[in-house]
Amino acid sequence: MIDEVLHELRDRMDKSVDVLQDDLLGIRTGRASPALVEKLPVEYYGTMTPLNQMATIAAPEPRLLVIRPWDQSSLSEIERAILKSDLGLTPMSDGKLIRLNIPRLTEERRRELVKVVSRRIEEARVSVRNLRRDALQDLKDFEKEKMISEDEFFQGKDEVQELTDKFIARIDEIGKRKEEEIMEV
Repeated sequence: MIDEVLHELRDRMDKSVDVLQDDLLGIRTGRASPALVEKLPVEYYGTMTPLNQMATIAAPEPRLLVIRPWDQSSLSEIERAILKSDLGLTPMSDGKLIRLNIPRLTEERRRELVKVVSRRIEEARVSVRNLRRDALQDLKDFEKEKMISEDEFFQGKDEVQELTDKFIARIDEIGKRKEEEIMEV
């Protein structure tokens, strides 16, 4: 019983950390990364489609992204989506591909991005704590229904807390690395 709860909790916490990592990949750090635009929604034949499903995205230089659409007719829609996004980038098109120059980040913009990262880190912590609360509630329910003993409940409670602490530390480490990456000049 307890092992099942812990296994499910570990899986769900892993998913929370994965979502955080994917989310942080989209935050600009001053160097070109295809992850910056690959999930950008583009209107394509009436439906919103992620950019990575419409084009090849490459970073041939540290400050340049090249987007080569598979369907040349979608070039203008991709440009429009980039301009509408909050990336602050201006696309340059030559009719076949789009170039995105990634400008250096100002100190002020770096501080804003660190605040955004901090907010996302806190959201991930809250998510992990909510999962802990749910797991503890499951253990309490098992104890009430006499499926586990009181000793097993307390042992399970300690293991849940241990797992939570481990994932919170992992989230903090991810956030610290991302903040260092953003502040790096």
